[in-house]
Amino acid sequence: MAKYTEDTKRIQTFINKCLRRILHLKWTDKISNTTLWKMTKQLPIENEIKKRKWRWIGHTLRKPPNTITRQAITWNPPGKRRRGRPRNTWQRDTEKETKEMGYTRREMEKMATDRKRWRSLVDGLCSQRAIRHK
Repeated sequence: MAKYTEDTKRIQTFINKCLRRILHLKWTDKISNTTLWKMTKQLPIENEIKKRKWRWIGHTLRKPPNTITRQAITWNPPGKRRRGRPRNTWQRDTEKETKEMGYTRREMEKMATDRKRWRSLVDGLCSQRAIRHK
């Protein structure tokens, strides 16, 4: 997970630098990142990644159960794992976020069938964290 956060920070730094260049802001202009995002109507990259991930999950959950992408969401590789703490996989991460929202997997599958409800769920999930971002 450390690599993910490190990469996210680097990408966010690059985006902020580009936004400042587009707006012709100098380094002496003291403008916070949050103010910069509000001026440009941008979300932090962390929220954008999360939003796109959940939109893809909704798209995948609307597919028939026998498709490969639908099966990939719940697939567990066979065999034994290495000793130690299990790695934080994409599947475990989505399950954790689902529990934090207060839903079960079955409820999420039902919500995904209604596109408007799914979009509002995803927008709510991502916009709440935009306010708390540093």
